[in-house]
Amino acid sequence: MTNLTNMTMAEALKGLENKDFTSVELTQAHLDAMEAARHLNAYITETPEIAIKQAEESDKRRADGTAGLLEGIPVAVKDLFCTKGVQTTAGSHILEGFVPEYESTVTTKLFADGAVMLGKVNNDEFAMGSANTTSYYGKVINPWQRNDGSNAELAPGGSSGGSAAAVAARIAMAATGTDTGGSIRQPAAFCGITGIKPTYGRCSRWGIVAFSSSLDQAGSFARNVEDSALFLQSMSGFDPKDSTSADVEVPDFMSALQGDIKGLKVGIPKEYRVDGMPKEIEDIWQKGIEWVKDAGAEIVDVSLPHTKYALPTYYIIAPAECSSNLARYDGVKYGQRVEGEDLIDTYEKTRAAGFGDEVKRRIMIGTYALSSGYYDAYYIKAQKVRRLISNDFMEAYKKCDVLLTPTAPSAAFALGENEDDPIKMYLNDVFTVPASLAGLPGMSVPAGLNEQGLPLGLQIIGRPWDEATVLKVGQAVEKAANFIEMPSFNSKMAA
Repeated sequence: MTNLTNMTMAEALKGLENKDFTSVELTQAHLDAMEAARHLNAYITETPEIAIKQAEESDKRRADGTAGLLEGIPVAVKDLFCTKGVQTTAGSHILEGFVPEYESTVTTKLFADGAVMLGKVNNDEFAMGSANTTSYYGKVINPWQRNDGSNAELAPGGSSGGSAAAVAARIAMAATGTDTGGSIRQPAAFCGITGIKPTYGRCSRWGIVAFSSSLDQAGSFARNVEDSALFLQSMSGFDPKDSTSADVEVPDFMSALQGDIKGLKVGIPKEYRVDGMPKEIEDIWQKGIEWVKDAGAEIVDVSLPHTKYALPTYYIIAPAECSSNLARYDGVKYGQRVEGEDLIDTYEKTRAAGFGDEVKRRIMIGTYALSSGYYDAYYIKAQKVRRLISNDFMEAYKKCDVLLTPTAPSAAFALGENEDDPIKMYLNDVFTVPASLAGLPGMSVPAGLNEQGLPLGLQIIGRPWDEATVLKVGQAVEKAANFIEMPSFNSKMAA
């Protein structure tokens, strides 16, 4: 029997259909792998009893001929998604012990399609971070290592680092993620897997712990583009409980992968050639350009003139919205509570003890930007620039169908390497933030390894609601790159 944890979802579904193995066997193989990979700290809460029960029910449905789209597939859930009866922490001390009485819409959809939950995976606290080091439950370790013998522990990216590490380490077949400024695409690039952020409004935000309401969007991590399409299909759809959910028909993403990309126009934005960009990033981008050109696409040079304002715009809007969203964590309704001399003192002590440094930093930045006398100068101006950034993309799409860019300005860096410089950490999102501000679909696909043996990703950004073309171009890049490498951690596990 093939190593059950090394298959793609599509391969596993075929094996389950052919009765080569059961969902219980597939799930148990992943639970065993999780135990061997605990040093990665990818999971906050493991749910083996729930997983086995769901797998048993899945096997019964398959036997009855009522199998769902993801029937019997073991997956991980980012700990921002509320799961009924299972602790949901958002990676924060202030929510430690919080057990929701309701299920998020996205996980409800996944479970209705037969997915099996292995557990809740780690993330930066309230999704604030680019390295998965701000979680109260400890840092997540990337399963990849440099080939220089240094054995340095590497960042898996953030905020969805636990999701990316779990899929890369073969301790989940797929995982949910959320992307506010790059928190799916950057970790996917660092961990050598695929990650897609759909159009804002494609997947419901109901039941997801909020960071920045106008930016947060659920998406997926998987081993390849086909699996990404499959997983996104299950997650997507209109939700009347979410005022930001769009009542737009969900296309058949799997059928979109049929055919080729001949005749498509792929835009190359000149502003993404930033000063000081490492040669390895420039080289992999150039390779990607040649790959899509060889596949029959036409290369078009485009301009996104307001790109240089994207990061400062993001770091006004996102903290402003976070300062508003996180005001609900006051020690009164739920979560941690630290008693004070009076109500105000209780608020202050609870929030001081419950929030980590990065969350406090962003709350203070956001509160300042929203304060009297600064609201117009910062928040309103940032919203105007956001519109200009969005307009740039719409102008570019008059000339092309998708954009092709690097996903991140570097490969995975060592844990702790940039933590003393918040600005350097924020720059990790320089290529992903613009698409988030514009609410566009974006996907990272692994494209190769750098000289240190670490994965590098390429990003495809599409028109609103056109995830189908993003996936199609992503698959063309995937075929050309032929990225079959696995982290050395996985090779040891397989042996």
